[in-house]
Amino acid sequence: MAELKYYKTSEVAKAAGVHPNTVRLYEALGLLQPVRRSYNNYRLYTLAHMEQMRLSRIALKSACVEGDIRKKAISIIKTAAKGNLKLALEEAYEYLAHINNEQSKADEALIIMQKWLNQTNEPSVVDIFLGRKETSRLLGISIDVLRNWERNGLLDVPRNIKNGYRVYGQKAVDRAKVIRTLRMANYSMMAIMRMLKAIDINSGEPDIFQIVSSPRPDEDMVYATDRWILTLLDTEKNANELIMQIKRMLNNQSLGNL
Repeated sequence: MAELKYYKTSEVAKAAGVHPNTVRLYEALGLLQPVRRSYNNYRLYTLAHMEQMRLSRIALKSACVEGDIRKKAISIIKTAAKGNLKLALEEAYEYLAHINNEQSKADEALIIMQKWLNQTNEPSVVDIFLGRKETSRLLGISIDVLRNWERNGLLDVPRNIKNGYRVYGQKAVDRAKVIRTLRMANYSMMAIMRMLKAIDINSGEPDIFQIVSSPRPDEDMVYATDRWILTLLDTEKNANELIMQIKRMLNNQSLGNL
């Protein structure tokens, strides 16, 4: 049997493309297997640690933090670090299915957005007049959330001239329903605002997908959820890469290389 080869922290870091402190941090966070120490207290990393480090970097490559995506990725890493690669592979397939479900939600939300857009210029058959409390109850959200949408310019709701309270008509309620759907599909407030502003100023039919995926040059910050569909596509690729890495580790384990 071949003698077990050991690696230094700097070698593991170089192979993973990170700083040596990152390797130590991953060990402290439970993202790497426990590391043996030499008689002079140096860390003794093995090929298993090298492969686990690659796995960790793949799993954490995605910018997604919404929809429990980052949480599930970390769970896969920790399961593998405990040596249960078969369970980690099962979790990885569930992770991929979860991402695909998030993609479906994101796509469906845009379809709902497009349908609403096609109906915005149609007159309401029956108008309604609701206060914030009734509207929040109808939508299943809190009054504070509704207020937040108003403050951020997502909703422009007139006030009753007699008492100063907001009065939601049918079109405002429908717009709020679309916002709720987009938020539930994990679109950011910035992305939703971008879509709604484009609709408000465009008399034609804007390309919703293009709008949600293309932040304006004057926007100071861009989050992953501003490009949610594109980010999910990248995350799906990472999930497939993650599955391949675990399979490679399982194969090495069966050959006695890990």
